[in-house]
Amino acid sequence: MKPFFNQPVGEVLQQFNVSPDQGLSSAEAKKKLEEAGPNQLASKKQKFIAVIFFEQFRSSMVVILLIAAAVSGVIGVMEGEGLTETFIILAILIVNAIIGVMEETKAQSSLDALNKMSAPRSKVLRDGEVTETVSTQLVPGDIVILDTGDIIPADMRLIEAVNLKIQESALTGESVPAEKSTEAIDTEDVPLGDRDNMAFSTGVITYGRGKGVIVSTGMDTEVGKIAGMLQSAQETETPMGKRLEQLGKILGYVALGICVLIFAVGMLYGNHWLEMFMMAVSLAVAAIPEGLQIVSTIVLAIGVQRLVKLNAIVRTLPSVESLGSTTVICSDKTGTLTQNKMTVVEGMVSGNRIDFRNPPVPEELSDDERILLNSSLLCTDAHLKMLPDGTHENAGDPTETAIVDIALALNLNKNEEDRKYPRVSEVPFDSERKRMATVNQMADGKLRVNVKGGLDEVL
Repeated sequence: MKPFFNQPVGEVLQQFNVSPDQGLSSAEAKKKLEEAGPNQLASKKQKFIAVIFFEQFRSSMVVILLIAAAVSGVIGVMEGEGLTETFIILAILIVNAIIGVMEETKAQSSLDALNKMSAPRSKVLRDGEVTETVSTQLVPGDIVILDTGDIIPADMRLIEAVNLKIQESALTGESVPAEKSTEAIDTEDVPLGDRDNMAFSTGVITYGRGKGVIVSTGMDTEVGKIAGMLQSAQETETPMGKRLEQLGKILGYVALGICVLIFAVGMLYGNHWLEMFMMAVSLAVAAIPEGLQIVSTIVLAIGVQRLVKLNAIVRTLPSVESLGSTTVICSDKTGTLTQNKMTVVEGMVSGNRIDFRNPPVPEELSDDERILLNSSLLCTDAHLKMLPDGTHENAGDPTETAIVDIALALNLNKNEEDRKYPRVSEVPFDSERKRMATVNQMADGKLRVNVKGGLDEVL
């Protein structure tokens, strides 16, 4: 079977036996959900607290301390000195395990809370009606309605695209939104970033609108395949874990050597074998640093708390030391090291440059500068959402959201400008014209045309 991006829209719809105007029926969707499973990435099975607790006793250092506790107990009983030292060693190990469990379960709880908060919803066509549903309930064959600001819930073949642009930097690393179409692609081996008729899970629509039929969900999506590779990767021991493991082995060999040496010397001097054995074992136990494990755990826990204050979640304590031992980090730039966000740096009005990195006071803006900002706002399709805490969120093309941001910094609100000067007509942006135009009704009742686009095309 040909890849979906090679197939015309009609073939894809026929393959899923779905109408672009009716969508799936509720019964069909329910049946497919049972077959394909929920539209979500598989997560590793959470461990029980008891399992996490006993995992804290796996290192050779802890094993040696357990052996030391047992030997101390035997010696204490035989010599009538009690079990004080045994209880102290066991208490240290239990406190060490409790700290490890607390930090790991706390991190998992934070991740679970974030996952619940970020569960997106999508507009889907079912039984001929558009309904909003949780994205995890979507199935292959569903027709999804796409608008500016929506997050792509699953991989889909586009069946309608009107000036559609999708930000796919999370998947492809490209900072510029990809322009989309519905035409079938003739070439078979096409990179993800060049599949213009496909929309991939986690993408964000920055401009235009469209409609798509879902072709894969959950772990079958491109993002799911990446998640599968990450989950199948084998966990390696941290540098600190390797050093503690090596230290534990060395201490074990040293303790064994002490036992053998003292026992042999005592026997040469004619001492009783049981007396020499007890002495050798006592000295070997004394040579083991019981406090090393708890000290290292406490230090790592302090590091975790410092990272928490910087909004970082650490799932396991040893990860803190791994981060500190890292010498080279290979990372995608867009959206990881950068905010994947454009800003207006400079403008020009009537031959005068405006440095927006140090914006002027709003009251000192000239009439021409106000007209420039006003026209720029009216000729954008970005959305501005003011939040209760006084901050704001933007949705739309990165270039347009940059204009909205700088205008808001100069006391020009996109929403208020749209209300005062309603849009009467528009010519949307397209890749051939490389410009867009809007017609707005001004305060005096007259109409004004605002044009925005490439420099050569506008001039």
